[in-house]
Amino acid sequence: MSDYSSQCLTVEVIQHTAVVTFNNPPAHTWTQQSLTDLRDLVLTLNEDKNIYALVLTGSGDKFFSAGADLNVFAEGSKKVAKDMSDIFGQSFETLSNFRGVSISAINGYAMGGGLEVALACDIRLVEDHAVMALPEASVGLLPCAGGTQNLAILVGEGWTKRMILCGERVDATTALRIGLAEEVVAKGESKSAAIALAARVAKQSPVAVSACKTLIQKNREMPIALALPQERQAFIDLFDSEDQKEGVQAFLEKRKPVWKNK
Repeated sequence: MSDYSSQCLTVEVIQHTAVVTFNNPPAHTWTQQSLTDLRDLVLTLNEDKNIYALVLTGSGDKFFSAGADLNVFAEGSKKVAKDMSDIFGQSFETLSNFRGVSISAINGYAMGGGLEVALACDIRLVEDHAVMALPEASVGLLPCAGGTQNLAILVGEGWTKRMILCGERVDATTALRIGLAEEVVAKGESKSAAIALAARVAKQSPVAVSACKTLIQKNREMPIALALPQERQAFIDLFDSEDQKEGVQAFLEKRKPVWKNK
């Protein structure tokens, strides 16, 4: 546990990776406070030059996260709905814009906002017993934390409609097949697999990784014809960084680079 931890988020720093464990049992549902804490945590980690990657997982072996607690919406208050949708959006959009690599280790049920937080990550590792769904329409609601958009980017319109409009639950095998997951691992192995993958990130220049991630996500907001010139300019901009000089020199000297993240 580190100084980054809060009531519902336990944070452990392993070398250059911050491992965030959801800790709001039994189902790790999101609250306004825990969403605020996640948003603020990512903003803080963005300023920590020692952190290159972020791993998210749930404590225990049953739930990654079951999303929002529906008791919050029981009175039908539109103000509560606005407040919660706003903080959901702020939290997960901040996560999506994390300057490093974010990896979700889905170790159980990922439902509603629990799946949406994983959709906001760069990479998803799923344990073979996990189940994923966006069931909001079954209770008269809809995914409001990026679900309708981020899911479609990953799996296409057809499967997005099956999961959201038809309420279809997806197991790990299906998630891998349709592009919702990048890897399936055995029960209890997602956290260690995610940490190992994050360690590979640390071998890359964090400055270059951040630039690459920004460019990869350009397809969400602009056509390729506009993104390609930005790609070339970003390449040129890297020559202002110390990491570029270190990376090339280390290669020529046949040694491992020592990144400074600047």
